[in-house]
Amino acid sequence: MAEVAVDHSETLRFEPINLQLMTSEEGNTEVAESLSQHSHGECTPTEEPTYHAKTTGTELLDKGYMQYGCPHYRRRCCIRAPCCNEIFDCRHCHNEAKNNINVDQKLRHDIPRHQVQQVICSLCGTEQKAQQVCINCGVCMGRYFCETCKLFDDDTSKKQYHCSGCGICRIGGRENFFHCYKCRCCYSGLLKNGHPCVEGAMHHDCPVCFEYLFESINDVTVMPCGHTMHKNCLKEMREHFQYACPLCSKSVCDMSKVWERFDMEIAATPMPEIYQNKMVWILCNDCGTTSEVHFHVMAQKCPNCRSYNTRQTRGR
Repeated sequence: MAEVAVDHSETLRFEPINLQLMTSEEGNTEVAESLSQHSHGECTPTEEPTYHAKTTGTELLDKGYMQYGCPHYRRRCCIRAPCCNEIFDCRHCHNEAKNNINVDQKLRHDIPRHQVQQVICSLCGTEQKAQQVCINCGVCMGRYFCETCKLFDDDTSKKQYHCSGCGICRIGGRENFFHCYKCRCCYSGLLKNGHPCVEGAMHHDCPVCFEYLFESINDVTVMPCGHTMHKNCLKEMREHFQYACPLCSKSVCDMSKVWERFDMEIAATPMPEIYQNKMVWILCNDCGTTSEVHFHVMAQKCPNCRSYNTRQTRGR
């Protein structure tokens, strides 16, 4: 099984192209060039406010770097939610507040991330159109900025990138993932030539915790059957000795050692004479084969793939 790190929002990595010294040759004043964001993460300078002499462009842009934000993102701005017109540190903060159990169920909602239009600079408090650099104080509000998702993040170690196929930002580095257009999501490159395609594999709720997987910020794992669920939810299932996919009942890991143990237990537990010739029909959850086999109170073994992950369909 391979893991897919899915973090809601994150996009094209910010690499400013004009971070040059912006000190006036006269030494008295200096014109700070604020950078206005273009697509593909490139910035071009526009003339704006005046700042103290001998302040470099890099120092201005980096002011407050990694000092602001919330538990979800390090960033130097807040967003105004277009749905309720309230200010939050990020969309996750909004969703947590507006979907709280104490909120009237009729009023609960998620923020439409792509519709965010206004942001508030954390350093100077200026409200403005969503862009990478503050129009008032010239600070970079997020080293990583996605104009589509309106995502700001100073922590670029996440290797954020925007996937046009998914329509949202992911983390982990574009070079390490690929977009499967049948599954309609990004998977680890290790699965490129070997994963079983399932239509809209992540466009559903986790079968354990019921969180929507496509936009989840928690790690998601792809099971051998092609279905997906949270990595931690799968771990919790194993801790409770549940080894079958909740959606299709196929085994989620190599069970060969367990089946060998079943062979030993069944061989050591003969059935009473009245049941020794009893036959039943079974369906194998792993290979899908229907077979007629001898009945045993512990389990029935599939003669095709030798799995005990079977269910009885009818008796004889």
